[in-house]
Amino acid sequence: SGIFGERLPLRYYLSSGMLLSGLFTALFGLGYFWNIHVLWYFIIIQICNGLVQTTGWPAVVACVGNWFGKGKRGLIMGIWNSHTSVGNILGSLIAGAWVSSAWGLSFVVPGVVIASVGLVCFFFLVEHPEDVGCSPPLHHEADGGAAEEGPPLSSSRASLEPKEGAEEPAAISFLGALRIPGVVEFSLCLLFAKLVSYTFLYWLPLYIVNVAHFGAKEAGDLSTLFDVGGILGGIIAGLVSDYTGGRATTCCVMLVVAAPMLFLYNHIGQNGIGTSIAMLIVCGGLVNGPYALITTAVSADLGTHESLQGNAKALSTVTAIIDGTGSVGAALGPLLAGLISPTGWNNVFYMLITADVLACLLLSRVVLKEVRGWCGSMARKRG
Repeated sequence: SGIFGERLPLRYYLSSGMLLSGLFTALFGLGYFWNIHVLWYFIIIQICNGLVQTTGWPAVVACVGNWFGKGKRGLIMGIWNSHTSVGNILGSLIAGAWVSSAWGLSFVVPGVVIASVGLVCFFFLVEHPEDVGCSPPLHHEADGGAAEEGPPLSSSRASLEPKEGAEEPAAISFLGALRIPGVVEFSLCLLFAKLVSYTFLYWLPLYIVNVAHFGAKEAGDLSTLFDVGGILGGIIAGLVSDYTGGRATTCCVMLVVAAPMLFLYNHIGQNGIGTSIAMLIVCGGLVNGPYALITTAVSADLGTHESLQGNAKALSTVTAIIDGTGSVGAALGPLLAGLISPTGWNNVFYMLITADVLACLLLSRVVLKEVRGWCGSMARKRG
C-alpha cells in the first residue's frame, strides 16, 4: 500500500481505502442480518477488510509529514496520533452497545462512520501546503540550526516548480527505502513494541475478569484506561524527542522503564481499583509512547531523510515498511498470549517483558549514534 501511495494522489487513495473499509466492515455485520452461517464468508470479508485498511496509515502519515518540518514534528504528531487511542476507546464503546443484542450493528455502524469520513476526506483533504499557497516546511537542519519554517513563499514556489527539461524525482523503491539508515532497526523495534501493545488491546479485558474478578462490561471499561495512558505517552514521547533530538533514545528509555512496570502491574495492579487505574495509565503511556513515536515522527523523519537528497517520494513507502513490520508483532502477540495463557498469566507477562527488552536492544546502534552526536556537540561547544 505504501508503494501505491507514493505513486497515486493521496486524497483519492485514502478516500477510496476508507470507503472500501466501510463497505467490508458493514458486509461483515450484515452477515448477522442476512443469516449467513458460512465461515468462509467471514474469513474472506475480513481478509479483504485488512487489505484495504492498510491504505490508511502510510497515506495519513505522508499527508501530515508533508505539512510539518522536523523542528516540532514529534510534539505535533504525538498530539495528532492520539486519534488511534481515541478510536480504540470509541470503537470498544460503539461495539459494546450492540454486542449482546444485535452484534451485526457493532460492525455496520463503524462501517458507516468510516465511509462518511472518507467522503469528508475526499472533499476537504489538502495533501501539500503549496496547494493552498502556504510555504512547505524544511525537513533538515539548516546551517544556523534547526529550521522549522520554510523559505519565503515566492522563492519556495519557484524552487518547487520543475525546471524545463527536468524530470520530477521518481518514487523510491522498496529496497531503496530499506537502505535508508535506521529503517530496519526501527521496523524490528516496532515489531516487538506493537506485539506488547496489541496483546494488551485484545487480552486485557479477559485478564482483568480472570485476575481481578470484575464483570465483563466493567473490565472492558477499565481496559480503555490503557489507551488513555497511550495518549499521554505519545505526546510526552514526541515532546521529549523534539527537545533532545533523540528519537531512538526516547523510545529506548521508555521501553526500559516499561519492563519493570509490566512486572509490577501483574503483581500489584489488581490490589485495588485505584492502583489498577494508576498502573494501567502508566503502563499504557510507557508501552504506547515508543509505538506512537516510531509510527509517526520517526517514520516521517526517515521518509524525508537527508540521504534522499530532497526526494519527498519516500514517506509513504517508509511508513508502510515500518508499520507493516510492526503488524507482524500485532498478529504474533495475541496469538502467543492465547497459547501461553493456559500455563498462567505470569508467563504471558514474562513474554511481554522479553519483547520489550528485545525492542530496546534492536535500537542500541541508533541510540549509540545519537549519544555520540550529543557528545561531539558538547565538545564543540566547550571548544
